[in-house]
Amino acid sequence: MSDATPLSRLLDALGSAVVGQPRVLADLVTAFLARGHVLLEGVPGVAKTLTARSMAGALGLSFSRVQFTPDLMPADILGTNVFQPQEQTFRLMKGPVFTEVLVADEINRTPPKTQAALLEAMEERQVTIDGVTHALPPHFFVVATQNPLELEGTYPLPEAQLDRFLMRVRVGYPDGDAETSLLRAFHQREGRPPGVSRVLDAGTLTELQDRAARVACDDSILQYVVQLVRDTRAHPRVRLGASPRAAQALLAAAKAHAALRGTDFVTPDDVKAVTPSVLNHRLLLKAEAEVEGVTADDVLKQMLERVRVPR
Repeated sequence: MSDATPLSRLLDALGSAVVGQPRVLADLVTAFLARGHVLLEGVPGVAKTLTARSMAGALGLSFSRVQFTPDLMPADILGTNVFQPQEQTFRLMKGPVFTEVLVADEINRTPPKTQAALLEAMEERQVTIDGVTHALPPHFFVVATQNPLELEGTYPLPEAQLDRFLMRVRVGYPDGDAETSLLRAFHQREGRPPGVSRVLDAGTLTELQDRAARVACDDSILQYVVQLVRDTRAHPRVRLGASPRAAQALLAAAKAHAALRGTDFVTPDDVKAVTPSVLNHRLLLKAEAEVEGVTADDVLKQMLERVRVPR
């Protein structure tokens, strides 16, 4: 991909603020191109919120952050109609969901009722308040975060909610060199948070998303995607495999990954690159597999090695 392309400029801008996480940034951009949402999973302090904020800045999109807590109510996210005595009418006080990039921080710390308030917004890009439907911006993009280690006082996301995320991306620690670069940049900024300037305009964003949707895909790739998804249902360690909607998500992500690479057709490598992040939260393992320490990523790795790759 040429350094002059819009997507390379976007990745360069993100990489200047979020050091040592190139795979995370690529997955985030891939999900945005595919018009999907992302669940970032990682321990505190690995720049999950900074990643989302930098993405919004580089895209020139509005940004809101909601700290999910046990007492958070759906109206705190969506908004509510408030009576105006002077005008004798109700006025909608919009909640933070009325933005373009929404960060749902520690989404697993709020009860299911509030988690579910995001479902319509994520799937339909609209919300309904007191029976009235309100459209959200066309580039509405949810980046939710959760800490996989602290489970006390949390509410695990139900499968229906997890399925609304195109990708679950695990954010790990950077390697030693990257962490040194991160600390050097922190020192040079004198402790100030990194800033990311806008590199793409609204028209370009829509064009890039449309171009990703139009990426060519041979019938053999479609069959490969279907076989991967069907293989998850037949795996002996899996209780519930991926659905047909997961196959659609996998194809959309593979097309976006191809667009990110600067090509206009999908290859098996594009499918392989996005399979872990697209499917790892859509598999339910059998109890004995969890006891043995087998993870969804282990199952997907075996599956990718076993399923025949189209030539």
